[in-house]
Amino acid sequence: MSLLGKQRSILPGFGLSLGFTLAYLGLIVLLPLSAAFIKTAGMSWDDFVAAVASPRVLASYRVSFGIALLAGAVNAFFGLIVAWVLVRYTFPGKRIVDALVDLPFALPTAVAGIALTAIYARNGWAGGLEPVWAGGVAWLGKFIPSAPWADWLGVKIAYDRPGIFIALTFIGLPFVVRTLQPVLEELEPELEEASASLGATRWQTLRKVVFPELLPALITGFALAFARAVGEYGSVVFIAGNQPLHSEITPLLIITKLEQYDYRGATALAVVMLLASFVLLLLINLLQKWSRRHHAV
Repeated sequence: MSLLGKQRSILPGFGLSLGFTLAYLGLIVLLPLSAAFIKTAGMSWDDFVAAVASPRVLASYRVSFGIALLAGAVNAFFGLIVAWVLVRYTFPGKRIVDALVDLPFALPTAVAGIALTAIYARNGWAGGLEPVWAGGVAWLGKFIPSAPWADWLGVKIAYDRPGIFIALTFIGLPFVVRTLQPVLEELEPELEEASASLGATRWQTLRKVVFPELLPALITGFALAFARAVGEYGSVVFIAGNQPLHSEITPLLIITKLEQYDYRGATALAVVMLLASFVLLLLINLLQKWSRRHHAV
């Protein structure tokens, strides 16, 4: 009879552990999230659209998602370089540099926001970069004069959109580096040597041998950094300036509505951000599945 029955696990207690897991996730994750949907369900469709599609809210979406996308792209580029250096080269202080990559994970986000504000404010250590940034924005506007570059990018660093970009880049870099490092460690240097011995240039080796192997992990790291940046609050609120219709992020707008006792409006925005997070998590899981298939082949 035991041979015909289903195979038992070596470790007992599957039913009990599964029940505990589902109960724990239900109480800690599903119950609080479902409360936002239940609260929003009491709104009419017109009220919901008015709460999540007003000009101020749409501007906050553009800031949150637009700058998060830009920060994720920058982290994908520089995170690849940082991971490559940490894996392929040996140099004094390598362990310290490797530990510094995880600093945004360990540092409280509010502390990071205050530190970045103190550095990039006009009277801070890097405050002298503001004229350089303003000059760069003006130079860019000469090539694309029809686009409102100066208005969207801003001419200041702290208390403007460039400050948000710096904060989101700071908190997103570890996701790209830590996603790429295991893949780089498994990538044998002999592949590059074989490519060079067959007459390929360094650029051809990078483009046809190395980069295809790193692409799935690079996309996954970018998606993780982007998803983390979309919902960031603590490190951004101090350096953003929080100007409505210009440098106000969606998480801050949710807090503002709560302070104004507009609970339905806050939960409506929370539902929109939750749905966006679910979509991002789905995409990340699909990318990870594709990455596993890619390496299996």
